[in-house]
This record gives sequence, C-alpha cells and structure tokens, in this order.
Amino acid sequence: MTYCLAIKVKEGLVAIADTRITSGTDTTVKKKIFLVQKEHYSLFIMTSGLRSVRDKAVQYFKELLEEGAEHNKLYKAVNDFGQQVRRVADEDRVSLEEAGFKFNLNTIVGGQLRDDDEHKLFLLYPEGNWVELGQGAPYVVIGNSGHGKAILNRTLDNECSLRQALKAGFLSFDSTRVSANDVDFPIDVVLLQQDTFCMVEQRYEKEDLEPISSQWATALRTTLHQLPEEWMEVTLSKLPAPAAPVQYPEKK
Repeated sequence: MTYCLAIKVKEGLVAIADTRITSGTDTTVKKKIFLVQKEHYSLFIMTSGLRSVRDKAVQYFKELLEEGAEHNKLYKAVNDFGQQVRRVADEDRVSLEEAGFKFNLNTIVGGQLRDDDEHKLFLLYPEGNWVELGQGAPYVVIGNSGHGKAILNRTLDNECSLRQALKAGFLSFDSTRVSANDVDFPIDVVLLQQDTFCMVEQRYEKEDLEPISSQWATALRTTLHQLPEEWMEVTLSKLPAPAAPVQYPEKK
C-alpha cells in the first residue's frame, strides 16, 4: 500500500508521500513523488497502485515532455498524463489481470503553470478521467486513506497557512503509520507557494519527526483525561456493583 496526501490552501500546496514499497515479505524505499520544474511550470505527480504501472506511465510522460510537449495550464498536463495511463492500460491491463493483479493506478497531480490563475490540484482515476479539487475539498488522499482523514477533516480549511497544513498533513500520515504496517518513513514533502512557480522538497526520516509524534500522542492522552465526564454518569450508574472476590479454602 502507500500513503499520498495533497492539500490545497490559499497560500499554496502541500504534498506528502511515504516511500515504503512492499512486495510479498520484502520492503524497499523508493520515491513516489515525480517533479517537473521549469520556468513558470511547476507540477508534482504522486500515485498509488502497482509500481510497474506507475513507472511506465511516468516514463512515457517524461518522454513526452522531452519531445517538446508544452502545457500552459495544469489541466492540459493532467490530460496528457491521463493519456499515458490509458496507453499503459492498453499495453498491460489484460496480462496483469490474467496474473491476478488489478490495474489500480490512482494519481494526484498538483502545481501551477504559466496561465493558471492559481495553484491547482487534480485527482486522476485509473481510467484516465479526472476531477479538480477546490475549496469544498481542500485535500485528497490516495492509498491507505482510512486512518488519517479525521485530523484533516477537523483542522483544514482554505484559510490555513502552509505551516498549519504541513503540520496537519504530518499528523495525518503519522496516524496512518501507527495504524498500518504498510506505511512508514521516510516521507517526502513538497511545498509550492502560490504564484512563485518554485517547488521545494524535503525528505524526513523517522528520527527527524519522532519527537513530534511523541508530543502529539502525549497531548492526545492529556486531552482525553481532561474531557468532562458528567455526561457519562447516566450510563456508568447502570453498571452492576463489582462482585465480591471468591474466597477459596486453603489447601492443607
């Protein structure tokens, strides 16, 4: 499995991806974010699904750019990447499914190109069609998405700063990491500030962020103990009194 998260706020974009690749009992570390950075052209691509399908689609897209393909808006780049996903599906879907594998490549594409009025975020499906994420949905997760959404739903909105979005994003990843054995450090982080056309990237190892994870766990336990308990009494009062311990005669 994998964990890829992208957040869109007014200030810009945050992307977080774990790097764990699991194949049977073997685990390796591989980069899951592909970046394209040129003048007035900044985009990142993150995928979940079969690694071989991802690598082939990304390679085809890289060759397309090297051969001179140009995009002035991000949705046009998303269309071209979607075409490469369809191309891989035409070539490999039947043989993969005959071998028991599912063609399940989901993709997040984010960035800002020359004629975009702002930074953009897209979710591309295995069939090659896409949806754009807007203010009503400030984030998207692909891969192991069930464990980390609660913190995002409770804390994120369009007015959050990039700092706050990055903190919430890490806590979302951390919640997933402690709940699933197929998501783990290192993680790659990409930030894009609106209208700068300049992405910055950083890799974090476990030891870099373990103090933050521990502080968050402590804060959760402390808050749990501090929550009011009066509302519980109506239920707890219905519990029967503890039974007296059974006394057994001593053996002689």
